[in-house]
Amino acid sequence: MARVQDILYKVSIRSIIGDRDRQVDNLQTDSRQAGPGSLFIAMKGTHVDGHRFIPVVIGAGTAVVVVEELPDVLQDGVTYIQVEDTSAAAGVIAHNFYGQPSERLRLIGVTGTNGKTTIATLLYKLFSALGYKCGLLSTVQNHIGDRVVAATHTTPDALHLNALLKEMADEGCTHVFMETSSHAIHQHRIAGLKYAGGLFSNITHDHLDYHKTFEEYIRVKKSFFDGLPSEAFAISNADDKRGAVMLQNTNAKKYFYSLKTLADFKGKILENNLTGLVMTINDQEVHFRLIGEFNAYNLLAVYGAAICLGEDRNEVLRYLSTLSGAEGRFDYIVSPKEKIIGIIDYAHTPDALINVLATIQKLRKGHERIITVVGAGGDRDKTKRPLMAAAAAEYSDKAILTSDNPRSEEPEQIIRDMEAGLNTAAKRKYISIVDRKEAIRTALNLAGPEDIVLIAGKGHEKYQEIRGVKHPFDDKQILLEFFELLDK
Repeated sequence: MARVQDILYKVSIRSIIGDRDRQVDNLQTDSRQAGPGSLFIAMKGTHVDGHRFIPVVIGAGTAVVVVEELPDVLQDGVTYIQVEDTSAAAGVIAHNFYGQPSERLRLIGVTGTNGKTTIATLLYKLFSALGYKCGLLSTVQNHIGDRVVAATHTTPDALHLNALLKEMADEGCTHVFMETSSHAIHQHRIAGLKYAGGLFSNITHDHLDYHKTFEEYIRVKKSFFDGLPSEAFAISNADDKRGAVMLQNTNAKKYFYSLKTLADFKGKILENNLTGLVMTINDQEVHFRLIGEFNAYNLLAVYGAAICLGEDRNEVLRYLSTLSGAEGRFDYIVSPKEKIIGIIDYAHTPDALINVLATIQKLRKGHERIITVVGAGGDRDKTKRPLMAAAAAEYSDKAILTSDNPRSEEPEQIIRDMEAGLNTAAKRKYISIVDRKEAIRTALNLAGPEDIVLIAGKGHEKYQEIRGVKHPFDDKQILLEFFELLDK
């Protein structure tokens, strides 16, 4: 419970009409949940404008509304708060309502196209191993200490996010590691939060269905670093061509990590195989359980953040060397009898797919074939579909194009969009199978001993969304079931 006046701190207000001392019990952006004691924020969504429901929420007993445009008729006994942008105001109001939880802990944001989940998860595992009680907000799952809280978005909406952060602070978490998506930044879901640091992994072709242009996608990512305070740290990948640009205007203390050039956190890969990575970090040699060049970058980012947070270098490397990554990120299983290597990976962008396949190329001894099963999501960036197919065909001996989460689109049309990226040579080594389970089965039947089967795109997901309905579907579980049949 809080007074209206107290939760408007730092909100860009145009006008207030009505009682500022009114008590607020809960915050709502969903008109169906609003009632007596609620403060309703009228958000302008992609499909629905919350301003339409102001008469409905007032009729249900709501006495405080936050708007961009005042209604033509103002009701007696209602407090109207007019702001510049209700989306931005929602984050700041929620932060105030929940007692400014991000100021009670050290909040670290991880942004970039690929690597966010692994970096955030490794930081959570590392700091937990170092003895801290930590929070994790990620695509795969949220954690409050050892307790798992289901994740529905890469970054929750502003109201749920601040409620979660309050819960974390109340339960004694000292550090929270959070994936910070471009959608969340653009939609002001993180407005009002105080970050102790931010990390940038890389930026490649993704989410153009939402951001429309690559330049806008870059601008949105960069705005996260532009908003960091001077006492925070900002860590960027010097080997990404936009790595320096990301930190161009930040007030935070700047640091860079790299495998290829001089940097604050410098790495060099000495060995890369199925037993893990051997690499030097700032001239100290360490063996890690993670595999691949892309994970070498993730490890450098995590190491850099830990040092910026004041941890001992030797302790950080000792614990980091024992950690595994996030579920569905280069998860591999070897069939006991045939020795077929099955790899599950979330790679759902052309660049991520190329990274995984390039890693697999380096791991094979020479004679093993690579068979890739891949699709592309429906109702998402269509321009990456032909690029996904082209990458799969170029870096594999056999590519099987199949369904990912077709959502409201027809799976066959998505596959046709993918096929448009195949040149004459690529067309000779691909097949399309709409049913994803059948595609996985076919890949394993085509594989011989020690061949490598990559199942890309869904990773940790436990469902497949077809025509708006989510059906149980787990790539890893299906792979294990087929391995049992193959080895009988």
